[in-house]
Order: sequence, then structure tokens, then C-alpha cells
Amino acid sequence: MTVSKNTHRIDEDLVRVLPKSLAARELGTVSDREIARCFESWLAVGLSEKSATRYRASLSVFFGWCVRERLILANPVIGVRVPKQSVEPVEMLPFTEDELEAAYLRWKGENARLADILLVLGWTGLRWSEVRAVTVRDLMQVPTPGLVIRRAAPEGVGTKSTKGRRSRRVPLADRVLPIVLDLAEGRKPNDLLFTTDRGAQLHRTPVLRSVNWSTTSDGRRIHDLRHTAACLWLARGVDPGTVQAWMGHESIATTNLYLHFLGTSADSAGLEKLNFRHGVRPGCAEEV
Repeated sequence: MTVSKNTHRIDEDLVRVLPKSLAARELGTVSDREIARCFESWLAVGLSEKSATRYRASLSVFFGWCVRERLILANPVIGVRVPKQSVEPVEMLPFTEDELEAAYLRWKGENARLADILLVLGWTGLRWSEVRAVTVRDLMQVPTPGLVIRRAAPEGVGTKSTKGRRSRRVPLADRVLPIVLDLAEGRKPNDLLFTTDRGAQLHRTPVLRSVNWSTTSDGRRIHDLRHTAACLWLARGVDPGTVQAWMGHESIATTNLYLHFLGTSADSAGLEKLNFRHGVRPGCAEEV
């Protein structure tokens, strides 16, 4: 089979631009996570989205050949797209953990069941369309407590796949695990897990009205509960790659927006230096 000179050049260049960490892996251990990180690294070093897409095609051809030769079971490139370079800024106003607890108490004074569900949103980062579609069957406790997010149910639209078209597992921290277990108690596997007091599917406007959202949320949108979860995880030291998987972000660049919002350890160290004067560190007695 003959190939164009351009295709041949791209195939040769692929070896040069392939991250060493990926090139060193055994074929059978390369997952879609590694492929996604490879694409991110290409963009990070200045490769254009168009060039990265061409290299992606060559990489997919290679792994497709490996599948045909029965060296691996599946092509890890399929389903992983090169992220868009122009990331739209995310307007976010997440709750701090203390603010979330304070808001939870206010919501609980309006409607205890819906307050529990909103707190779960703040700890799991589920999209509103996803929380409307979770069933009791999606609750898992082995090997660790979590929810398997397989589908979404946007209001006015039938149930469909999630935004990223992939299922993902979201952890249930101890703060909200008892709440979710209580909601699942006595329910059938195919029943909706998160419902109103009467067992009906959730709808945004009635829910917000029931908890008096306009006066109990400190100016947040309900989508800020999703931002809250991401910031809470990162602030507690969960690595960005794991947060990306839990949130269902296609690109790590989206997850990194939360890191920019929170600041880094370098920011903290820099602030400490700014506050350090006359041989006195914050919280320390003056040195003699």
C-alpha cells in the first residue's frame, strides 16, 4: 500500500513527538487516560490542534494494526479526541466547605429531603441532568462506596448518555454516604435514587423554589455545586487526573481551571514570603 509523502512524514514525526512516558509503556498497559495525557502534552508544548489531530490519526492507525495483529484487545485512541485549544472561561462561585454546611442548614429548614440531595451534589459534582437519571442500581459499595454515572436526563429531553458519552464512577464520601444509603432504603433497583418527597423525578424550578434558593444560596447557581465538589476534592489533595475522571471532564485543561481558581502551593508560599517581615513569620513570636 502506498501512502502520500505527507502521511509518511507525519508517521515518522510521531515517533519524535510521542511523550517518553507513553513510548516506554507496554502496549497492553496503554489506556485512554494515557492517550488523553499525550494529546494534552502536545498542546502544552505548542503543537497546534490541527497538527495534534493529524498525529492522533497516525497513532490510531498504529493501535488499529496492533488490534488486528492481536497484540492488544482494543484501540485506546478511539473515543479520545484532541481537546479544543480555546477553553471557554468557566464562571464559578463554589461554596467553601463551611459555606456549604451553612447553606445546607438553611435548605434543611425549607425541605429536608431536597437539602440532602443538594448536599450530595456539592460532594459528588454531578450535573443536574445526571442526578435526575441516577437509579438505585447505580449505587455501589464495593470496592468503595460510589455512584456509577451512566446516563443523563435533561429536562424536556428523554434519557440519554452522559455529556462525555462514557460512564464514570463518582465517590461517596462519609459526609454524604449515609444520606444516599437512606435514600436507597426500601427502593427497587430501577427506581430513581434522587426524588422529591412524593417520589417524583426532580425538576429544577420546583426544587429551587422549595428550598427558597434565591435567598438561601448566597447568589450561587445550582451548577456551582458541581464546581464546589471539584474545588473541595482538589483542596483536600486529590490529584487533578483523578478529579478529571470523577468530574467526567474530556480534557484535563477543564480540570486545571479549578486549580487556577484555587491557586497553588507556590501562591501560598509566595504569600507567606510577602507576610514575612522583620524576622517574624505569621503566627510566630518575634525572633531575637
